[in-house]
Amino acid sequence: MPDWILTHEAQVRFGAFAGVLLLLLAAQELWPRRAKPARRGPRWFVNLGMVAIDSVFVRLVVPLGAAAAALWAAGRGYGLLAQVQWPFWIEATAAFLALDCLIYWQHRLFHRIPLFWRLHRMHHSDLEFDATTGVRFHPVEIALSMLIKIGAVVVLGAPALAVIVFEIALNATSLFNHANLSLSPGLDRALRTLIVTPDMHRVHHSVHRAEHDSNYGFNLSLWDHVFRSYTDQPAEGHTAMRIGLPAFREPGDQRLLTLLAQPLR
Repeated sequence: MPDWILTHEAQVRFGAFAGVLLLLLAAQELWPRRAKPARRGPRWFVNLGMVAIDSVFVRLVVPLGAAAAALWAAGRGYGLLAQVQWPFWIEATAAFLALDCLIYWQHRLFHRIPLFWRLHRMHHSDLEFDATTGVRFHPVEIALSMLIKIGAVVVLGAPALAVIVFEIALNATSLFNHANLSLSPGLDRALRTLIVTPDMHRVHHSVHRAEHDSNYGFNLSLWDHVFRSYTDQPAEGHTAMRIGLPAFREPGDQRLLTLLAQPLR
């Protein structure tokens, strides 16, 4: 594995994240799927401010990242993949698929288990749907997700490079599939055969329970088909559907400190 990737992992990941975010913010301005809200500045400040809070909180609570955990496990011969002699590309692909399946089930269980839903519902309480929604997560949820990911990396013995690629891909696709971006029907269908598109994931943010309890995938679209949680289109159509949760629709519910305290409500 190239030393510079390990040495500059944080910079590589942040550069990829910032580049994809800026690209999608520009793209959704040019080709919006739904009407753009009149006052986006305060909402973007809250959603992007959550990224800074999440980053500091996770660094304090879980100082060991997933890639560092992968290197630690590799140095000790831990993990399932350490017990086999497969070519690197097979091990990396297997690790990527296993981690993506894990994220699908983590997401699904965060909807099903009431205590975890209290954390995750902050993400769903956004009344709009654009690329910044893809980074709006409670810091405790992000820390729990990191702990789960680290445990999976050690059990798998996932290669560190595969872990870094997975995390970059997961961040990029989360931004992409939350974007208020209009894709042609043909392109949307083609992309949906492999990855989650904005139209596919927007269904998951519907105010209707049956719809937001579907389409759990963040990266690859196949898990929703395999595990029978796929909904093709929202009942009210993409431009008319309501986004968010019925219980959190007042302006005061969308303030930064209120969102951080939302799991206690």
